[in-house]
Amino acid sequence: MLFREITGLPDIKQSLIGTIANNHVAHAQLFHGNEGTANLALALAYATYVNCEDKQADDACGRCPSCIKMSKLAHPDVTYIFPTAGGKSVLSENFMPQWRNFVKATPFGNLSDWLEKIGIKQGNIPAEEARQLIQKLSLKSYEGGYKIVIIWQAECLHNTTANALLKILEEPPEQTLFLLVVNSMERLLTTIISRTQRVAIRKFSETEITEYLLKYKDISQERVRQIAFLAEGNIHRALEIVDKSDDDDHAWFANWMRMCYALNLQKLVPMADEFDAKSKEQQKGILEYGLSIFREIFLYRNGGQSLIRLENDELVFVQKFSAAINLNNLEQITEVLSESHFHIERNARAKIVFLDISLIIARLMTKG
Repeated sequence: MLFREITGLPDIKQSLIGTIANNHVAHAQLFHGNEGTANLALALAYATYVNCEDKQADDACGRCPSCIKMSKLAHPDVTYIFPTAGGKSVLSENFMPQWRNFVKATPFGNLSDWLEKIGIKQGNIPAEEARQLIQKLSLKSYEGGYKIVIIWQAECLHNTTANALLKILEEPPEQTLFLLVVNSMERLLTTIISRTQRVAIRKFSETEITEYLLKYKDISQERVRQIAFLAEGNIHRALEIVDKSDDDDHAWFANWMRMCYALNLQKLVPMADEFDAKSKEQQKGILEYGLSIFREIFLYRNGGQSLIRLENDELVFVQKFSAAINLNNLEQITEVLSESHFHIERNARAKIVFLDISLIIARLMTKG
């Protein structure tokens, strides 16, 4: 990945390049930004620039042996760590072919996309990763440059793993660079955060998303402008809209709400089984989607129609469903969804959580 391959963000790119030009490379850096930002892409571009053998003023050369290996995600001095199922036999190195394909397809994929690709329901970064990494970093670099460790979705570090990394993060071997990439910094141990230099990655502007889609997708300019507006700075979301990959999510969620409104237990119980069978990230995704829909209902009920970032079936659903909910109940429903997201995050039984949400929402709807 090269800086010039990343749409927009000139301010962040120049700041990162400046740390190298001025010899102010912090040994542990935390690239934090919301889902759909360029945190992973920028970390990869930064790693490429650090070890480039013919650095230009504004980017890596893209031609030297180091850059070519980085473009293939196959540089011997770069270690990638990311969520897997955990355990000694299922570490990141066992998934490198899938990881290369995943990142090359798009550097904006999220955790749910990744877990679906490798066929697991819940991912974490186990302590064995830390033990093997510490051993690997004790060796000399293959090519004489920086040894670089990129930890994607570092918020998935098991507490034991995070604690095992503390010492090496604070006192790393010479010429070692840690790049932690996160979407939810609040889920990281504060002791990890305190040992890193933070690199805040902002959302993309509508103009930047428009430029990206016009460059990489065969879509009309008018449609691109619509998508850029709907995406709210999230390129992953923009690509979902292009591919219409969220249609099933909306249909499933809308059907769930209708069954709650009708208090149709014959349908809600099988839906609870379906919910339980989904991966943890998919379950959280449905709840997050629900929160976003109820946010739009709130705007619709309060005269903020011009602020709504929905279209087609989603917009029709919001318009019709808002009649079934008053503002007091709307607040309680969002609280229930937020609490349920918290419980799913902490491994509560998904089927029970789903049925509990459904009954509460049904009761609130019947109150009018």
